[in-house]
Amino acid sequence: MEYITSVKNEKIKEIKKLANAKGRRQQQRYLIEGEHLVHEALINDIVIEELLVTENFLNHDEHHLVKQLYDQCVQIGDSVAKHLSATVTPQGIFAVVALPPTDPNIDYQGKWLLLDRIQDPGNVGTMIRTADAAGYQGVILSKDSADLFAPKVQRSMQGSQFHLQLLTADLQKIITSFKQNHVTVYGTLVNEQARDYHQVQAPKNLALIMGNEAQGMNNNLAQLADKNLYIPLIGQAESLNVAIAAGILMFNL
Repeated sequence: MEYITSVKNEKIKEIKKLANAKGRRQQQRYLIEGEHLVHEALINDIVIEELLVTENFLNHDEHHLVKQLYDQCVQIGDSVAKHLSATVTPQGIFAVVALPPTDPNIDYQGKWLLLDRIQDPGNVGTMIRTADAAGYQGVILSKDSADLFAPKVQRSMQGSQFHLQLLTADLQKIITSFKQNHVTVYGTLVNEQARDYHQVQAPKNLALIMGNEAQGMNNNLAQLADKNLYIPLIGQAESLNVAIAAGILMFNL
């Protein structure tokens, strides 16, 4: 097994570039960190190009990940792990995997979540994880939303990226395509001009749009939606966090 102790090693320098969107785009791969995510990738048949582990992880490999991926495995020193890690305390295991196809086939069946200009990585990851829990088919992000494979988004998704179809695309085109394929599209607005979500009898196939944290959903998208929904608030809070609102609507729809 190869052993790398220097952050100046060429392989490590290339992997470090995966910390930003430009590096991921150029190499068409991304870095996952932590035992849980690597194990999720493995059990969901994701091809792991390289596995990097510290000596401490080798001594505590409960899922025998190294044994399963020995040919792809490289041992790294603790200083290299800290250099690659997006967390304060690295778990000592990283994997390099290929980015998924940028234009996967959409079968227009089931329920879909559409994210319009969602900026906060934690919100994006939480909504994807919730969509997974609510049995949604996939999540489609506008091109100006947070990067799907940024480390903070990955930590929030907790492996749900391996269970759903994920795509970044032009939402106006996507919505038009959904409607042409007889999928009901619901927008969301923070006002009572929209329809109370309790009054909606949701069909089997639908798309739900959640808008930007500060500005809400784009007006052009609101006009394209078949219906715009709102969540009536009982207390005195002005609004809900977008990820919380998405969770309420996804499970109720």
